[in-house]
Amino acid sequence: MSNEGIDTEDKSSSTPATPRIPPFIRIPPPLLFVLTFILGTSLQHLEPLSLHSWVISTFAHEVGFALVAVGMLMALTCLCIFVWCRTTVIPHGKAEKLITDGPYRFTRNPMYVSLVAVYLGVDGIRGEIWPLLLLPLPVILLNYFVIPFEECRLKQLFGAAYEQYCLNVRRWL
Repeated sequence: MSNEGIDTEDKSSSTPATPRIPPFIRIPPPLLFVLTFILGTSLQHLEPLSLHSWVISTFAHEVGFALVAVGMLMALTCLCIFVWCRTTVIPHGKAEKLITDGPYRFTRNPMYVSLVAVYLGVDGIRGEIWPLLLLPLPVILLNYFVIPFEECRLKQLFGAAYEQYCLNVRRWL
């Protein structure tokens, strides 16, 4: 993991520095996905791209419903865990507890995995190509900016426990 691009507020202090919160990290991750999807849908209306296979369209539609259901269930499960443990779901908020149960046993970022699943599911149901082509944009922002920022903060807060967790559980899947 690289912490490139993550500034610290006070390098002269004897206490661990707190990462400065870049402005785009304040954008809620679900909003990144919604805005990307809206852009993709707009491009779909301006310059339509379509699948010319009834079989693929039908398959994408059916799988889309399953992905939405799985993604929503995972997101709700994660939210319930965070509420139960009384910690924050806000990426730049201060975590009160290191969550390693439930979906967090399989991925360090199940909420982001659920956003990708719902995005893919809705796109499969709608059968549009442009939103699918744009999906890498929010994933790249998360993977290279938001998640490293979160990981830096969690490492500062939970130290060796978080480092051990990272060794045992993958970032995505």
